[in-house]
Amino acid sequence: MSAVEAFAPRATLNIRDVSKSYVVDEKPLPVLRNIALDVQPGEFVSIVGASGCGKSTLLRLVVGLDADYEGEILLNGRRIEGPGRERGIVFQEHRLFPWLTVEDNIALGLDGSDEPQHVLDKRVRDNIALVGLAGFEKAYPHQLSGGMAQRAAIARSLVTQPAILLLDEPLGALDSITRAYLQKELLRIWQQERVTVIMVTHDVDEAVFLSDRVVVMEPRPGRIRSIVPVGLTHPRQRASVEFARVKGEILRDLSGE
Repeated sequence: MSAVEAFAPRATLNIRDVSKSYVVDEKPLPVLRNIALDVQPGEFVSIVGASGCGKSTLLRLVVGLDADYEGEILLNGRRIEGPGRERGIVFQEHRLFPWLTVEDNIALGLDGSDEPQHVLDKRVRDNIALVGLAGFEKAYPHQLSGGMAQRAAIARSLVTQPAILLLDEPLGALDSITRAYLQKELLRIWQQERVTVIMVTHDVDEAVFLSDRVVVMEPRPGRIRSIVPVGLTHPRQRASVEFARVKGEILRDLSGE
């Protein structure tokens, strides 16, 4: 059992009747309305929807970057009140520091830890190996491809042994070939670590390929239209009839049919 896997059984997320508004031109602008979702330990859940439906806003609330909302967001039964190491996040841009090497970027997540240095060093090495970057420990971000940089960002998020991993369009900036490859890599990492994952994506094919369930949101204000169980075993065949059936159901929900 890996270090990250030990955290997975405690990673239950409960989003209870969450609503969120911003103030625009001195008037409230509703962004989320009555969001309710339970995510089970080790589950992979994707959130899809049109731009402006509040997907990334919801992720910000789960991360703890914004506490001004109605309702409750509970991790393992406790209300989320701010950022914490039990939640890792990966954004569309890798956000690696250009003046640091791969291993130093990943080690940043461990700053302030009171564990022995040899334990922290091993955790960095283990996560570099996990994402397939062994041999690139001393490389700088400009020496990496886009896909490699995103793998380093994933390792940086996992090095803190999070209970839940949040992915905000992590593959959206990549070309189609690299994206397909990293989808398989992301699936491998999730299956190996069994960390709970919530991913925001615009790509329905990607959501069906990776997820246990797909949450379909509709905009203005953002609310859940449907939750679609995928129910297909891995590895999934994108050309299969069942894959197409699930994908078609999600697309129909997205279009409002």
